Amino acid sequence: MSDKRPSLLGYLPALDGVRALAVVAVIVYHANKQWLGGGFLGVEVFFVISGFLITSLLIAESERDGRINLKQFWLRRARRLLPALWLLLLLVAVYCSLFERDTLGNLRGDIVAALVYGFNWFQIWVGTSYFTAFDFVPLRHLWSLAVEEQFYVLWPVLMLVMLRLGRRKLPIVGVLFIATSIAIAVFTAVTYRSGAIGAVTETPEQFMAFLGQPVSRIDFLFLGTFTRAGGLFLGAALAVFWRPWLLQTSPIGTRGQLLDGVFLLGFGGLAVCAAVFRDVVEITDVGTTGYDILFRGGFFLVGMASVAVIAAAVHPTATMTHALLGNRVMTYIGQRSYGLYLYHWPVFQMYRRFAGQGLTPYEFVLLMLLALAITESSYRFVELPVRDGRFGAWWRSRRDERSLGVLVDSATRRRRIGVFAISVMLPAFALVSVATADVKLNDISQSLAESESAVVNVLGDSAGGSTESGADSSPTTIDQGAPMIIGGGVTQTTTLDGQLIDVLAIGDSVMLGAARELTARGATVDAMKSRSVRQALEIVNYLKSVRRLGSIVVIHLGTNSTTTEEVLDQIMATLADTPLVLFLTVYVPSEPRQTINNRLINALPTKYANVKVLDWHSIAGQYPEYLYSDQTHLRLAGARFYADLIMQSIGRL
Repeated sequence: MSDKRPSLLGYLPALDGVRALAVVAVIVYHANKQWLGGGFLGVEVFFVISGFLITSLLIAESERDGRINLKQFWLRRARRLLPALWLLLLLVAVYCSLFERDTLGNLRGDIVAALVYGFNWFQIWVGTSYFTAFDFVPLRHLWSLAVEEQFYVLWPVLMLVMLRLGRRKLPIVGVLFIATSIAIAVFTAVTYRSGAIGAVTETPEQFMAFLGQPVSRIDFLFLGTFTRAGGLFLGAALAVFWRPWLLQTSPIGTRGQLLDGVFLLGFGGLAVCAAVFRDVVEITDVGTTGYDILFRGGFFLVGMASVAVIAAAVHPTATMTHALLGNRVMTYIGQRSYGLYLYHWPVFQMYRRFAGQGLTPYEFVLLMLLALAITESSYRFVELPVRDGRFGAWWRSRRDERSLGVLVDSATRRRRIGVFAISVMLPAFALVSVATADVKLNDISQSLAESESAVVNVLGDSAGGSTESGADSSPTTIDQGAPMIIGGGVTQTTTLDGQLIDVLAIGDSVMLGAARELTARGATVDAMKSRSVRQALEIVNYLKSVRRLGSIVVIHLGTNSTTTEEVLDQIMATLADTPLVLFLTVYVPSEPRQTINNRLINALPTKYANVKVLDWHSIAGQYPEYLYSDQTHLRLAGARFYADLIMQSIGRL
């Protein structure tokens, strides 16, 4: 039987306001990273809130009852968290079984991992990076719930042990929690590595051994339970030293204006971090890199700012803070923050399909209205009835009707049968579909995997790309006297001894999608996913050193990273004697690097007489039917069109 006695903690409206700030920041970030690059830090605020609230509840229960009832604690957590999560997984499974059947095989592992609250470790282990932009991943956001649920399972046991040391030892426990958070920050900083992030063969320093398997350091540090527990420990330390039920009778309890100042300081710190920490990873002229300051103390700073905000939010006389955070709008959002976090991301994904595609303001408003409607329905008809016992009472009444033989009129019976059929048959179909589906690549990944065999890796295996698909085909490499694919079918090879590469095409995943078409038209293609502009410099320098640069070089880079005038000048210094260098502008809608890179590329012909520019940006915008729905990568017809444009531009059609 559950304990109905009131908790010493009570309801804290302004704490719901802090939840509202955190979930809004995350939602805006998920909608379009350009709007609030550091919005993902809202998750760290949630961690601090969880650490504070759970520890406060456990201390309050211990002080009230002299013990902690672990069974009741876990039951309360289950009633609060599981119904909405199960509903989300069911809705996603039904949707994908009806409209996204090719994704069901990949979705199966995600659902199982989410059910056991191990989604963060599942992502780390399988290597499906949290930061990939061109995937349909409706459950990616559940990693943070996994971290919190693992905390809910272990933390009460730890607190039970700590509280048995006696109340006098609690300050020591609080200091220990702070020291642990600092130790986690130090471990994260030491484990992190700066620099470009590529495949394990390209950048082995960006990977680490985990249970005998190489895993991405960035994924391990960002998603791992231990490395993200710093905020949880800071929140727990605050709960030890800052117990709301004691503040009202303590001298500090009357210092509301001071705590309002603390709130402004903490909120200002969070705002600065959200503006400065643009993303977890950033795109530079060397490719994808981690955001260094974030992993070298950034998370700890966010945690400390969150502590300041929460301390003010739960203070009894911080009037301004309560007005800002405890009003009806903020508490409404905060009370539904769990559901909003659960449902907004799948709604966004089901509309745009690709994780990295930003929404427009109009799309954002419409999708948020839909997400809010789903959240409100879940909150009113699923979460609250389970939480307050109404669902259990209803279930017992139906059971009693059957056991007592209560007669039900035919209309009610038909209605119940219809509801039962719909509520059982459709989920059953979805679950069977998920359980029996084959694992498939999405259209873009499949296209790129099929193109890998038509690619030459000029710099050899140490600089080559990797296929996300795990396909057997791999890029052909070129070394002194090595065989190389030239023209015709991809199975024909010839040696390079004494030969020049007549038409060399260097590109990223956009060109990779057209590699077979370009090869069939006589070009030698070196293209790979996630390539930066600077890597073209390495390729042309190498080929010039072995005297194999021919008469034409085609470069299509800048989709994945920004570049600089200096890098382009260095490339052209190497290609000064090449008769024709064709640059293609980039088409990456809604990405600022598109404008930056295209401005630099379009300026090249005025500086170099041997440069010609093919304005792919303008052409791609006119022919969206040639692109996949990510508006960047090429469909089969688009690959043919793209190859013809290039060959026409260099006079080799």
